[in-house]
Amino acid sequence: MKRILMNKNVEVLVVEYDTATGVFNSIYEVKNIDYAPYILKSFYKENDINDTFFRSSLSEWFKDRGIPSWRDKLDLLLHRLNITAPYELLDKAFGLSLSDQYWLKPFDSDIKYNDINFFDNDFDYAEFMEASLSTNSKIITKEASLKTPNNTTDGMLQKAWIIDNGVRYLLKGGYKNETLQPFNEVLASEICERLGFNHVKYTIDTYKDKVVSKCPCFITKDTELVTCYQIKNDMNRHDSVEDYNEYIRKLEDNGIESAREKVENMYILDFLIMNEDRHLNNFGIIRDVNTLKWLDVAPIFDNGQSLNIEYYDEEELHISGEGRLFYEIKPFDEIIKVVKNLKRIDIEELDGIVEWFDNLLHKYQHLTHYSDMRINRLCTLLNRQINKLKELIEKENT
Repeated sequence: MKRILMNKNVEVLVVEYDTATGVFNSIYEVKNIDYAPYILKSFYKENDINDTFFRSSLSEWFKDRGIPSWRDKLDLLLHRLNITAPYELLDKAFGLSLSDQYWLKPFDSDIKYNDINFFDNDFDYAEFMEASLSTNSKIITKEASLKTPNNTTDGMLQKAWIIDNGVRYLLKGGYKNETLQPFNEVLASEICERLGFNHVKYTIDTYKDKVVSKCPCFITKDTELVTCYQIKNDMNRHDSVEDYNEYIRKLEDNGIESAREKVENMYILDFLIMNEDRHLNNFGIIRDVNTLKWLDVAPIFDNGQSLNIEYYDEEELHISGEGRLFYEIKPFDEIIKVVKNLKRIDIEELDGIVEWFDNLLHKYQHLTHYSDMRINRLCTLLNRQINKLKELIEKENT
């Protein structure tokens, strides 16, 4: 079917989209490549719309907007949604998302962005939320329930967009039988709040006796998230810590103020909570979709894969102790070394946070069934990381 890839109200590409396979078979015309997704613009070769790599990259980008194949309990979700593959959902609501403004417009259609985008227009979410997060759910029968931004959510965790008092919130559960991720998100939010780091605010909520995290959408109808994964394709790649410095330079060259400090804040947080999963799609920048100006570093988000104690006994904590710095898996004690100035951190702002986290975990103990020992070990690990950061700051001050 002939479609137009749109960025809000700007025509980007005229394409042939195969709804049966979820791929683009042809690109008929390039209307405005500057307004294409950042990663596609970096692949584009001028005046070569038949380039196979560009077309396949377009298909890959669009499929990646959908629910990934590694989503927890994906088979069950697809059964409840009465579809066979996640890409089928992309055609239900024009491929619209709450992370950017791209959508597929039917050719010769007069449909308007303002009439369909999910920032301004309400959407059904109750059935999709139940299919995503509940233990028992019926098969969705209402077609309107599939016309939601839930069709374009990435990541491995079960999740769902909802509307609460006009605000778009994302609910996220744990992974398989683990329920710690929502608490880690809230802990990360509290640490950022105390240290003055720009972040997405997470709170704990419950859905049918399941603990979930809840955060507002940090993108508006005039902005988009451009991830580091997209930006790296426009950088010199070294497969080392040098890529980190190259990324910082890229942000600074595009006018983002205090870029290094803001990215460093993310790695300070990762050190404190031992976040193992800072992959290249859960940080980036915010771009204005109207002017294409880079506005700022994206607020810190997606911190759930943290404090993962492998096992513990009466005597000792056993933890993996490794996180991610771009392409490299490195010990947290090495990752923190990319921070050039730790003295700016007022570590005393974290006084009492271990007790705060202890109280939070005990508050929901009736739902998580965490043992007192597990809660104690989690708090011990958090306290250890805070003390290690305190020692590093003191060393800089001497």
